[in-house]
Amino acid sequence: MYNILLFTDSGVDDSLALMYALLHPELNVVGVVTGYGNITKKQAINNTAYLLKLAGREDIPIIAGSTGPLSGELATFYPEIHGPEGLGPIRPPEDLGEVKVYDINKILEIVKQYANNLVIVGVGRQTDLAIPLILYGREAFESVNAIYIMGGAFLVPGNVTAEAEANFYADPIAANQVLEKARNVFLHPLNITNKAIIPPNVIDYLAENSRSPFKDLIKPVYDYYFEAYKKNVPGIPGAPLHDVITLSALVNPNLVKYLPRRVRIELFGGARGKSMADFRPKPEPEPEATLDWIGMEADIPAFIEDFTRVFMDSSKAGEYNSAVP
Repeated sequence: MYNILLFTDSGVDDSLALMYALLHPELNVVGVVTGYGNITKKQAINNTAYLLKLAGREDIPIIAGSTGPLSGELATFYPEIHGPEGLGPIRPPEDLGEVKVYDINKILEIVKQYANNLVIVGVGRQTDLAIPLILYGREAFESVNAIYIMGGAFLVPGNVTAEAEANFYADPIAANQVLEKARNVFLHPLNITNKAIIPPNVIDYLAENSRSPFKDLIKPVYDYYFEAYKKNVPGIPGAPLHDVITLSALVNPNLVKYLPRRVRIELFGGARGKSMADFRPKPEPEPEATLDWIGMEADIPAFIEDFTRVFMDSSKAGEYNSAVP
């Protein structure tokens, strides 16, 4: 069992990642930090509260994140990709009741409560993950076992600019702070997440057969996301779930192959948000403590199977294997 503190910005793939985490029998979500990113901070909090309510997990604390990047720039949102509320065409009900929201000090409280028994998973912008490190230094996450991040693009094109991935581009200062100060960081860049495509027929099958509390959300949320991807990447066979594979890699240690390298983020200019590492056969030596683990390859069929098993019980997963090509 992994205790996880999830940092998210509640777009489509972030929301599916939260659903995955709530459903997975080996994941215990002990808090959700939610701020700006694909949508506004307020919308992100509402989405998180809605999904927790559907799962019957309103006991999980929601921690309010930031409203924009450390640079003070206005945040850019992507309703054309994630929908006006971040859940594709779905709008959370307005009668959620009073949602209790904690401030950022709750992060440190949770880290202390689960000392040496906690994994941080950051699938959104890195701003909220960086703030405790900026305020308190490396000691803030010293007792955290590992940090799993979705972000970056190494030796492949970016998805916001020619070289930069969205999470790192939105707040490169924060991303660089996290990678410089945090330890035991596992990165899941576009190298592997672009390939983490769940085929539409799998989604159709889950929409009919899933027993999860999210059954009615899976297809409309995915379809909206897929339609946006088809406009940006003509011919793509399905929508990549960048954030879900980051969680899947945690509970399936053989899913992703990692390469240890020190990673830095370009902060300004035309290459802003570019993730950089030395991939030469003999890279410049770096202190072992500064090395990050870069995901370079992933077993995508195993990921699809894992995704299916999580979104419906294991007995149904066997039925899926014979029913869906």
